[in-house]
Amino acid sequence: MSLKILKPTAEFAHLLPQEYKDLVENGPFSGNKGVSDLGTFKEIIEEHPHCAGCGVALGVRLVGASLPAPADTLIIGTPGCSFFGLAQTAVNYSNTAFGNQNAVASGLKRMLQIRYPDKHKDVVVLVGDGGIADIGLDMTLHSWLRREKITTIMVDNEVYGNTGGQESGMTKEGEVLNMAPDGKKFPKIPVFDLARSSGCAYGARVTVASPKKIGQVVKKAIQVAREVGPSYVQIYTPCPTNLKFSPDKTVQVAKEAETDYYSFEEFISTEAQEYLDKNL
Repeated sequence: MSLKILKPTAEFAHLLPQEYKDLVENGPFSGNKGVSDLGTFKEIIEEHPHCAGCGVALGVRLVGASLPAPADTLIIGTPGCSFFGLAQTAVNYSNTAFGNQNAVASGLKRMLQIRYPDKHKDVVVLVGDGGIADIGLDMTLHSWLRREKITTIMVDNEVYGNTGGQESGMTKEGEVLNMAPDGKKFPKIPVFDLARSSGCAYGARVTVASPKKIGQVVKKAIQVAREVGPSYVQIYTPCPTNLKFSPDKTVQVAKEAETDYYSFEEFISTEAQEYLDKNL
């Protein structure tokens, strides 16, 4: 959990592209930076391998710009679209087997609490809908039921985007996809409601059309997880490639969803609110 790990061996530094040098020299680590400062520092390289207009890439950028303590944050991912961007960011990042992320995050958080008893080390799961709502749902729920002090963030593109367009549990009912030609047969899994009923002290549902809200809720969620208990943020990150809309319409599609089934919602426990009131 040190900035030293980001710095290349001096003998090979000249071989790195300028973008990677910029991540180290002008990353999100100094000062109180946030979403409103995007463009003044580097949180991800421009040539990341996401599709044009990718909502997940935008979600990753916005979360990366919202971390209250980037240098003391460990992000846990899993295979899927979110991995491609996270591997190109200037944060401490660990990938897991598909769906194991909340179990791995739980163990790492406990280890960090022992290793650094007097310092906050934030552990954040940042994974797509397949990793959280489908393959990893059991481990996600059990981490909440155990009250593990980690933050879980879903970048919900409502599809298995990197494998050709299968439906996920978070796909809207009736949605037609490349590998769901007859349409999704059941509603979105209510993960947001499950978070509330399974012990999360804080939760928020938001879209990439509201970057300032993302900045606010990510900071709250991570701060609540430091002392109170698990937290959850669900971000709608629509996929132009598989949902078949123009790449320049991603924010518009997300904004339309805000007026329908993806309206902003937030819950917070009494203990979490008291903690935030004292520490914000």
